[in-house]
Amino acid sequence: MGKRIEDYSLLGNGQTAALLSREGSIEWLCWPRFDSDACFASLLGTPENGEWSIAPTQAVIRRVRRYQQDTLVMETDLVTADGAVRLIDFMPVIAERNAVIRIVVGLHNTVRLRCALRLRFDYGLLAPWMSVADGMALATRGPDVIALRSDAPLTLQNGSIVSDFDIREGERVGFALSHAASHGLASQPIDAEAALLATQQYWRRWVSAFDNSRTSWPGPVRRSLLTLKALIHASSGAMVAASTTSLPEAPGGSLNWDYRYCWLRDTCFALVALLNAGFHEEARAWRDWLVRTIACSPEHIAIMYRVDGSRRLEESLIGWLGGYRYAQPVRVGNSAAHQQQVDVFGEVIDCLDIARRGGLPSTAEDDFIETRIVEHLEKVWNTPGSGIWESRSTPRHYTYSRVMAWVAMERYITHRAHEPAYAALVARLKPVRDQIHREVCEEAWNEGRGSFTRYYGSDELDGSLLLMPLVGFLPANDARMLSTIEAIRRELTEDGLIRRRRRGSNEPSEGTFLACSCWMADCLHMLGRHNEARAQFDRVLEVANDVGLLAEQYDAQRDELAGNFPQALSHLAVINTALGLSGPTLQRGGG
Repeated sequence: MGKRIEDYSLLGNGQTAALLSREGSIEWLCWPRFDSDACFASLLGTPENGEWSIAPTQAVIRRVRRYQQDTLVMETDLVTADGAVRLIDFMPVIAERNAVIRIVVGLHNTVRLRCALRLRFDYGLLAPWMSVADGMALATRGPDVIALRSDAPLTLQNGSIVSDFDIREGERVGFALSHAASHGLASQPIDAEAALLATQQYWRRWVSAFDNSRTSWPGPVRRSLLTLKALIHASSGAMVAASTTSLPEAPGGSLNWDYRYCWLRDTCFALVALLNAGFHEEARAWRDWLVRTIACSPEHIAIMYRVDGSRRLEESLIGWLGGYRYAQPVRVGNSAAHQQQVDVFGEVIDCLDIARRGGLPSTAEDDFIETRIVEHLEKVWNTPGSGIWESRSTPRHYTYSRVMAWVAMERYITHRAHEPAYAALVARLKPVRDQIHREVCEEAWNEGRGSFTRYYGSDELDGSLLLMPLVGFLPANDARMLSTIEAIRRELTEDGLIRRRRRGSNEPSEGTFLACSCWMADCLHMLGRHNEARAQFDRVLEVANDVGLLAEQYDAQRDELAGNFPQALSHLAVINTALGLSGPTLQRGGG
């Protein structure tokens, strides 16, 4: 319960992901998919809720960990008074297979270790039937069967599968844990060493498409790209926002959300990052997932979906889990999926515009989707909603939502301006576009504080206002925009990072928002203040954990990461900012 979020690293295979602690225990894993039930849930509870540990029986006096270069293969060196061992942990990328492999390597002298596997399905609640025979342990529950194979001896002890073994210098002992459907074919053995070689080659071959000369920060960009690739569901092309649920944005508070889903809002950020980094195949798959998911009813768009494009994300509470550091409640599902957020219509049209400008061939569905969206938005653009941060309070006229309604109209009009078949619709939309722009400039502007504000009639600043110049609504050097940027720097900066909003005395105190901090660097760069922009961006990189991973937020008061982990939006922002500060790139607002 006491580990910091930065103490974890990510293992992934394009179907799901696991979190591995610095101590060598896997404490979060959902099988067979990102959004499936967890079978290791001690991250949000106790070891009794499921985890897989491998550790020396003697006290560890030093730990050192790192990803193998350009991979998602984690190495952890554990040193005791009498010897040292290395854990090599990874999820092999094998078609139609789901597995976690752990290899123990003897580094010095002889070390006694214990492997303890405790599987608990339904988010740590249900124990499976278990058996051990012929060097293999089986755990079966409902639709799932999990097999553990190893050359080390396996026994059943108190509801866990246990192996006590010695390893000498130069020896290697492998453990392969694999998942299969209980009603399907039995899981086949996996050669741990061959899988290690294939997994190393897979990740290195994939990330080699990125040209290091594109940026002054090649290391963080490559690590962010690998992290995003691990968060992309290989079968559908969708990218989940994070691999976890209910890691709190505020310590001990209730701001605990399930992020194991795909936000349409993230498509623009993802398309820009992937296209600029040279990964057109992943960008195309993400765009194609978007088009399939919207289908022929774009007016009924939800803000988030499951990785397969389904939209039922009913929220429920998992009462038997104590919560990460006792933060309650633990949520599964996300009721924000049903909120009214008009900005999402602009995000979709902006995404399709970016795809075209980035060289992706248009699909036959693009025209239909875009036209239906603007026709619908023409009717509903001025309705209140929940905003980019998915507020669960009274719906309001949020500034960013109106800005993105303008983006939808602007992109559509620009794209169709010279096509006679759309002349009548374009002519009808132009005054709507202009009306939205005029209204934002009047209603969202607070003359008294000299800045745009979070919603109409408010005096609150908001980090999302930094996106206004990035999407092309106003130039960064417009007097109103410049004043807003300066107000955000002055009032929302904490320890060099940007908050989404001011710290409130009567609400949970969330951390600084890392994507907003990157957007500030982007705005400073647009203003020609390049040294300040680089310093702002470097501050973001400083709070990554020792293996280069970022959560959604950073709690400057407690000096630790906060929120779900690792967070796709944070890593997308790192890629976009690192490339944007280093030279010309494809941008949302043009260019």
